[in-house]
Amino acid sequence: MRATAELDAAGITEPELRTAYAQCRALHAHHGRTYYLATRVLPPARRPAIHALYGFARWVDDIVDGHAPQGAVDGRSALVDAIDADLCAALDGAPAHYPVVCAVADTAVRYDIDPALFTAFLESMRMDLTGAAYTDYADLRRYMHGSAAVIGLQVLPVLGTSVPRDEAAPHAAALGEAFQFTNFLRDVAEDLDRGRVYLPADVLGAHGVDRDLLQHCRRTRGQHPRVRSALAELTAANRDVYRKAEPGIAMLHPVSRPCVGTALRLYRGILDEIQAADYDVWTRRHRVSGARRVQVALPALGRAITARLTAPGP
Repeated sequence: MRATAELDAAGITEPELRTAYAQCRALHAHHGRTYYLATRVLPPARRPAIHALYGFARWVDDIVDGHAPQGAVDGRSALVDAIDADLCAALDGAPAHYPVVCAVADTAVRYDIDPALFTAFLESMRMDLTGAAYTDYADLRRYMHGSAAVIGLQVLPVLGTSVPRDEAAPHAAALGEAFQFTNFLRDVAEDLDRGRVYLPADVLGAHGVDRDLLQHCRRTRGQHPRVRSALAELTAANRDVYRKAEPGIAMLHPVSRPCVGTALRLYRGILDEIQAADYDVWTRRHRVSGARRVQVALPALGRAITARLTAPGP
């Protein structure tokens, strides 16, 4: 019922397109619990576009990670190329072959989202097909530009701004990076299983950490003092990125601020959980508790309702 109301509010009436958006919403609800909860704070008319953008990114990411059909690298690479071609055609007005592409192309046209942002995202996804290792922060940020910063830039037209969009854009990009950096810290063990290390090698090396030591921690499910020290430094660096992103919330349209503020507080809370566990990322996958989610989301919902009643139109 909620999904139907959101699509009605957004003016999405064509049956196949509604089905495509519903698929993206299901992907968002299943995989992005923190983001999905934050999206519930948005006005209903804006939610389908966020579902489409998240659903597309998650769908492609699952293909690259081998969680979807075409498990072999060659098959996954070909499928990413096919998705790229399908999206380019859909953005030019052709019918999309994949339902998720149909929804995200419709969102891109509705909100005039730069196609180059999707091109950059797919390029980073292709990088994941050959494993991942990054020499320093600059190297890692080049990857995160396509895999995370562009997501922040994609959602910005949907959220709306109270300042010129170019002024808010660096903060939106930083928030995308901050969210992904948190994922990298939380999912070190999982990423190692895929042959990837999304942590800058120069910072690890300064603490005497290399891939073999990380693999040892993964294998034994035990912490090592040098690894703990490196993760502590990287967690502090991640907090710095959140600080750079946070001023951008006040630059958003008033009805969108509670949503993004909720997402920031909840996702930054994962860092609190990692730190409270003394940087043990080997025996558990850290997440914000249900009680804390409610504690953050309920006041945000109140602020969102107030904003809808008092804020000027987008």
